Amino acid sequence: MSAVLRGALRRLRPVRRGCPPDPLAAAALRPLGGGASAQGRKETPSPSLGKDRADTVIIGGGCVGVSLAYHLAKAGLKDVVLLEKSELTAGSTWHAAGLTTYFHPGINLKKIHSYSIKLYEKLEEETGQAVGFHQPGSIRIASTPTRVDEFKYQMTRAGWHPTEQYLITPEKVQELFPLLNMDMVLAGLYNPGDGHIDPYSLTMALAAGARKYGAQINYPVQVTNLNSQSDGTWEVETPLGIIRAKRIVNTAGFWAREIGKMVGLQHPLIPVHHQYVVTSTIPEVKALKTELPVIRDLEASYYLRQERDGLLFGPYESEEKMKLQESWVTNGVPPGFGKELFESDLERIMEHIEAAMEMVPVLKKANIVNTIAGPITYSPDILPMVGPHQGVRNYWVAIGFGYGIIHAGGIGKYLSDWILEGEPPFDLIELDPNRYGKWTTTEYTAAKARESYGFNNIVGYPKEERFAGRPTERTSGLYDLLKSKCSMGFHAGWEQPHWFYKPGDETGYKPSFRRTNWFGPVGRECKQVMEKVGVIDLSPFGKFKVKGTDSVKLLDHLFANVVPKVGSTNISHMLTPRGKVYAELTVSQLHPGEFMLVTGSGSELHDLRWIEENVIRGGYKVVVENLTDKMGVVGVAGPYARQVLQKLTNEDLSDDSFKFLQSRHLKLSDIPVTAIRISYTGELGWELYHRKEDSVALYSAIMEAGQKEGIDNFGTYALNALRLEKGFRAWGAEMNCDTNPLEAGLEYFVKLNKPADFTGKQALKQIKEKGLKRRLVYLLLETDDVDPEGNESVWHNGKVIGNTTSGSFSYSAQKSLAFAYVPTELSKVGQKLEVELLGKNYPATIIQEPLVLTEPTRTRLQRKSESPKI
Repeated sequence: MSAVLRGALRRLRPVRRGCPPDPLAAAALRPLGGGASAQGRKETPSPSLGKDRADTVIIGGGCVGVSLAYHLAKAGLKDVVLLEKSELTAGSTWHAAGLTTYFHPGINLKKIHSYSIKLYEKLEEETGQAVGFHQPGSIRIASTPTRVDEFKYQMTRAGWHPTEQYLITPEKVQELFPLLNMDMVLAGLYNPGDGHIDPYSLTMALAAGARKYGAQINYPVQVTNLNSQSDGTWEVETPLGIIRAKRIVNTAGFWAREIGKMVGLQHPLIPVHHQYVVTSTIPEVKALKTELPVIRDLEASYYLRQERDGLLFGPYESEEKMKLQESWVTNGVPPGFGKELFESDLERIMEHIEAAMEMVPVLKKANIVNTIAGPITYSPDILPMVGPHQGVRNYWVAIGFGYGIIHAGGIGKYLSDWILEGEPPFDLIELDPNRYGKWTTTEYTAAKARESYGFNNIVGYPKEERFAGRPTERTSGLYDLLKSKCSMGFHAGWEQPHWFYKPGDETGYKPSFRRTNWFGPVGRECKQVMEKVGVIDLSPFGKFKVKGTDSVKLLDHLFANVVPKVGSTNISHMLTPRGKVYAELTVSQLHPGEFMLVTGSGSELHDLRWIEENVIRGGYKVVVENLTDKMGVVGVAGPYARQVLQKLTNEDLSDDSFKFLQSRHLKLSDIPVTAIRISYTGELGWELYHRKEDSVALYSAIMEAGQKEGIDNFGTYALNALRLEKGFRAWGAEMNCDTNPLEAGLEYFVKLNKPADFTGKQALKQIKEKGLKRRLVYLLLETDDVDPEGNESVWHNGKVIGNTTSGSFSYSAQKSLAFAYVPTELSKVGQKLEVELLGKNYPATIIQEPLVLTEPTRTRLQRKSESPKI
């Protein structure tokens, strides 16, 4: 380390907790982004309630809460009240580094980032408040070939999104940031519109806008208790009195756990110590004519940007070195903590400082003038929790923001639209607070927050797995039996086999942007199911029981399909009022008025919340029970599935007696099961629902009975490949809140002529009348060692015209398959297109779906003496 820097570190007095003592001193420590200073401009406190009733009470006055108040009020909602316990920006907002970027590996989160930046560009003009917004662009640095692959992978997802993003050469990187050591730079990912903003000024501008449109912002007013009322409203208790609210929104930052406890929820959040340093003037920086773009050195895991005539540098330490404020989780946030900081620990970030000096050599001569060490709240997967919460009526959250500044504008708009319209404006299930459940313990949250912080800049592979905190308490009955035989994946707290090992396989998790160690074994498993019989653990499915006098009436209202008869099962979709696909479930009527509903693991509480809200809104006399953790599910599929299962029961499993999409209670080897003749593989198969404690006995009996038939295991990777060959859609890919069922090719499951006025029916009729602008198509690709995953750009005549939704190698066709949305005029069978994968466009042809006929269809054709398609 340079003597200058070492001396600077020695001279720097760390800021200790409890300091600075006042907001002006706090502002002096905060970077100003070279923009208008917020120093000296103090908000006038308004310690009063002003009213005793409100439509929406927002709890927390950081940038996210104030943004929501601004957007709700601007949209015309009356009686919006924000309560802040100390002063606006207290918590994590005031000391944030203020970075803004269009980039995000998730598709719809880019919409959040994009909206935020566009809002911030015009906010000063709208409110008269300077926000200190700089847009010099940003460059992510690739210094390894794998990182270059990652940039190409991300660029395939950029073509169909409107934000500017470019893969640039080392020469262009040096032109934009001339102070870099170019020895390690292989490429850059450049976003011209990126930059940074002064968080304090941003929040004050949003607050000014919120007041302008009629919202009321009150502070210091602490919320001391929350009482839910029988009609779904809330009493919000404060030292100044009670406000009655239609809904409450928790935007309380690192106090969000305390607010959650008031309503009986343990939000999985934990504060992380994030440090960054600011240097004094650096002559080489001062001499520049234009502001430097923000740099993100991904291998060394830090960001660096210009701060006036110096530099600001912020690293993300490894999970071993980073620090959590775990005492806040167990004991609560210390009373009075607001605009305070932690004691800095520069030794902890020394390796990052040294790496930064190698990449930006002028840092070696720099003096550090400020260090900031403050709390940032992390969720287990680093993504925030946004939306209404299952199990508590009219309680919404916008919490867990590791990157609150860039998310604030877009999330305020997104939540405002959802609150006012009754459905989300687009799909963001990755932010759904209901992705977590009782399995997210404090220990799990801490382990994952450590991992997520340390992995901030890790290579983002397809099929990514992260292993901290696993397994949770949410293991299936088969976990201990299977864990050493396979590569496990993580699904909503569950461990589920992705693929199974055989002697000679390269075992373990080996991520890659190309075909990797699972490729051969998955082909083996597909062949197993197609030619013999396979067994899969499907226990992570979300499973609900609905029964009561109004159960049929409820489901007829909820689902676009008809209600199945007793002993039957169908695939049904819950739609939003605008006709989007909120969820896909299998529905079985087991007894008169008693139903079992099954959904995917990732949408369990997402779907349950929607069902429960409809029950309450419609006053239906039903009981809804979540059986997910009590029931195991074993799937058995393949041409010999019937032969194997028949050995274990006296029930007649023949095609005439137990037809496709029928369900019944029976015993297999004296174990009670609810058997549904259905399989996502498209082959002959059953899903066997049973008590979790019977899983091992049931699985063992099936495996023993199938020895003669060559029975074996298969995992979810093979399941995905098989369902694509059969043309089966997946919720969250081909259909979600961004798509309607008509463009997704789900007409068969939507009964517009049924008498019940199901949710979304009228909207769908209008969509059908107007005609579709795009359709889901089925593509066969000519690739080499890379396969589509979904969200890649689809090209035609040199232009991006659509996007894939999911994809896989087809082991039956020995080519790649993908679903994609394209304009209707380009959706005919035989149409030639291209799909971009890792920076190269591969030929693709729209083919008739499915590639492989399902077993029920093949059987029907055989009975008609027709030749089945293979």
